Amino acid sequence: MGIRSIYHHFLPDTPRSTFRRSYNIILALWQVTQSDLIWRFHPKAVISRSRLRAYRDKHKGHRCFIIGNGPSLNKTDLSLLKHEVTFGLNRIYLLFDEIGFATTYHVTVNKLVIEQSLEELSNLSIPSLIAWDARDLIEFRRNTIFLQSVIRDGPRFFKNITKGIWEGATVTYVAMQIAYYMGFEKVILVGVDHNFTTKGKPHTTVISEGDDPNHFSPHYFGKDFRWQLPDLETSELAYRIADYQFRKLGREIVDATIGGKLEIFPKVDYESLF
Repeated sequence: MGIRSIYHHFLPDTPRSTFRRSYNIILALWQVTQSDLIWRFHPKAVISRSRLRAYRDKHKGHRCFIIGNGPSLNKTDLSLLKHEVTFGLNRIYLLFDEIGFATTYHVTVNKLVIEQSLEELSNLSIPSLIAWDARDLIEFRRNTIFLQSVIRDGPRFFKNITKGIWEGATVTYVAMQIAYYMGFEKVILVGVDHNFTTKGKPHTTVISEGDDPNHFSPHYFGKDFRWQLPDLETSELAYRIADYQFRKLGREIVDATIGGKLEIFPKVDYESLF
């Protein structure tokens, strides 16, 4: 007997509009519960949480760089980061051959990006933190760690990422939560331009008609690539939450992006960091 049938069996005289609202609530609660149960007991989830725990405070007191994918990377001497701890996001691997090294970690949570980049993602040998929703798309290897995105309860910052992450409309915010969990004292942003030439309603899925003007490479979201328009307002809210959580413990996030438009974090000169 389905939820709808059960409801009518016990409350046969319930008005249809009330039933529909109640049914939708029950269905939503069941979906959340089901998702939580799967994340709690699925073998891939259990292993992922175990792998995450091995990274807790691993880099305590150190600094790291979160590398965005903006055009400003073409003005940034990334060779300076070769011996730094770095987080690469989404399709940053397109730069690896050019700069001569891979980032320390790789993070991607957008399912559209994952679906269209499976071959490249599968070839990564660095620790790859990837959306739990993609668990059936990509091979679960020794370097794979799944992350559970949580959308309920509104904006939040997960200090313990074994319980989940909030995406904040940008993978950069996910990387900040990971960096916090790993214990980094200082997080430095580069290539986080926070500026898109392509405009439109946030989260709308569009198909690229040619070269990509919004990222470091024209091939990043090249012709026929499906992607979602940015939600800069939600991203800024997420960044403010991250800034607060880091500063509360005497830690910090600073922005070394060359010419970036983000105004949330203190600005620092990139080359002065070395």
